[in-house]
Amino acid sequence: MGEVFANRYELVDPIGRGGAGAVWRAWDRRRHRYVAAKVLLHGDAHSLLRFVREQALRIDHPHLLAPASWAADDDKVLFTMELVGGGSLGHVIGDYGPLPPRYVCVLLDQLLSGLAAVHAEGVVHRDIKPANILMEATGTGRPHLRLSDFGISLRKGEPRLTDTHMVVGTQGYFAPEQLMGAEPDFPADLFAVGLVALYLLRGEKPDSDALVREFLTHGTPEAHEAVPGPLWGVVSGLLQPDPRNRFQTATGARKALAEAVELLPAPDAREERADPVEVFDQLGPLPAGFGPEGPLPPAEPARTTAPTAAAPTTGSPAGFGPPPAAYDPAYDPTPAPSPAPSPTGGFHLSPPAPQSPPTHTPPLEPVTAAAPPAPSRGPRIPPPPRAVTAGILTAALLCFAVGVWALTQLP
Repeated sequence: MGEVFANRYELVDPIGRGGAGAVWRAWDRRRHRYVAAKVLLHGDAHSLLRFVREQALRIDHPHLLAPASWAADDDKVLFTMELVGGGSLGHVIGDYGPLPPRYVCVLLDQLLSGLAAVHAEGVVHRDIKPANILMEATGTGRPHLRLSDFGISLRKGEPRLTDTHMVVGTQGYFAPEQLMGAEPDFPADLFAVGLVALYLLRGEKPDSDALVREFLTHGTPEAHEAVPGPLWGVVSGLLQPDPRNRFQTATGARKALAEAVELLPAPDAREERADPVEVFDQLGPLPAGFGPEGPLPPAEPARTTAPTAAAPTTGSPAGFGPPPAAYDPAYDPTPAPSPAPSPTGGFHLSPPAPQSPPTHTPPLEPVTAAAPPAPSRGPRIPPPPRAVTAGILTAALLCFAVGVWALTQLP
């Protein structure tokens, strides 16, 4: 189990680190999903103020990765964002090098779309670079980028946290006017977008200082061999050293890009190569104890079943006296088989044990208690047969009839 922050966010594993804090994959116990959690490394006043500014930015746009929630725990603070698994543009370039022009146009259009939404809120990003442009893990499908990291963004008119002679941002992606201490403005973000475009088309980080010198010395330089002319017209419009000659809005640059795409030549063999650009999942597997649906429950210890005593096979059950006199010696007191689980659910009886062939023993008649014996009256004479009794009765009747006739003959 990982560290639980503010009793809600369980930190799972680190997935990135920036100048102001570490980024973790975390489990949101309230919303039951994984999120990206940025934890500040230190709690000085400037970092906390930047944290407040970043987490206060609430812009819902498909190509932005703005903070979704925040929490504080003792001297630590964090804010969360959606978890994006495809890594950054740097990972894509590291895997494939220079990207096909049409593929780059799709990425630039999405980047300018998200940046237009930021500028519509009056916010200057000030740190546009490949590492802050994250990718959804779309495989070989249509790419989907998300502009992130608003830690040093500034709403126009808000006080700056640094002296005017200090430059805030990432070395190599500064606009010339930033180096001269100008107030942050939208064209500075657009200059950084032009540098990102060159990075995608050439496969290496551009030298912004050399570009500025070339623009100032020779005007707009010729397009690189890997950049088609119509697309170079848009990129060079983003890279003009003088901000007044540069695109003033992201919406204007996006419109020019759409027109340039219509003029691009048909895809060549390089763009139809056998290994299309694929945006891989860069997060890696979850650590032990975590699954796709969140933390796994602790494993239960294996249960052991205590052996049961065998039932007696002879004699009487415990607690009972000896068997009655009419006890059947063929009776088997072994308990009947218990229901066994069925593979399909429910139960079935276990097969009976083999038995010897049945014997035809007549059933035992029930045993009744004997009546008490009558008192003795001497030897008992058996009754005569029925024929003898009938003869005696006939003789008696004949004697009675003879006697009546003799009486009638007297004088």
